Amino acid sequence: WMEGETDPLQGRVEVKRPGQETKKVVQIPIDYQKIEEAVYNTDKNLNMKFFRVFYKVMSAILCFGIIAVLLWTVSYLPVTGNPSNPNNNEVSARYIESGLQETGAVNVVTGMILDYRAFDTFGESCVLFIASCCVLILLRIDLGSSSGQLKRRLADADDRYYEPKNDVILQQVAFILVPLIFIFGIYIVLNGHLSPGGGFSGGAIMGAGLMIYVTAFGFKDIRRFFTYKTYQRVVLCSLLTYAASKCYSFYTGANDIHSIIPLGTPGAILSSGLILVLNICVGLIVTCTMYAFYAVFRKGEV
Repeated sequence: WMEGETDPLQGRVEVKRPGQETKKVVQIPIDYQKIEEAVYNTDKNLNMKFFRVFYKVMSAILCFGIIAVLLWTVSYLPVTGNPSNPNNNEVSARYIESGLQETGAVNVVTGMILDYRAFDTFGESCVLFIASCCVLILLRIDLGSSSGQLKRRLADADDRYYEPKNDVILQQVAFILVPLIFIFGIYIVLNGHLSPGGGFSGGAIMGAGLMIYVTAFGFKDIRRFFTYKTYQRVVLCSLLTYAASKCYSFYTGANDIHSIIPLGTPGAILSSGLILVLNICVGLIVTCTMYAFYAVFRKGEV
């Protein structure tokens, strides 16, 4: 009807265009109830009726198609409990018997996660990064805004708005515990290839240390060494380092090329090839992601 045609719901509407003489335009009130009945009433709107039926049928076909593909895939799997299954006679035996020689990691679990199944671990790290990005997009607030509602939200999120005095007991306890927590987390990360631990567990410990620190001293104090840009750079560099390291390993392994990265002496801190580097990358990602979740849910920013 912008071209002077007849609107099927509102009738003919005249529109004033530039350069034309002024015409009296009749403002016809919009009958929303009439529009809703015409659009969503399936008895009168055959297109909507067809769409609803088509949507239900295609949804059922999609669901049953996925179920059929999954069942067809499962039918090719070996019978559960069969002693000749690969997970009983090949995979686990390879991890246990050749893990130390091929990965250089004394901890068989770390060698399996960061070497044999490093692609899965990289996917898990990417999932953490994507999850943190989604939380930031949904909950992060714009600090540059000058709206009164935003200022009230920031004031409510500030621990020292309603309690001006710092909690001396909490700060003194955190002053003692936080360095010990970080040292222990770093120890867990660096010794993941030698003993139980690794990037995930050590990163969780260091993330808890950051949470205790910000609870005791506030966001203003922690911004002196940890900001949103710090979070972005650390996580991005860690993911890129992880990806580059494993691309090299995948390329050399797939083409049967000897790796120039030495595995070192088993039991030494500088051993197991790239596993130590990968543990550090995973630990940094987990640390930053845990703190980002805590900060965004509590205050709306990192």
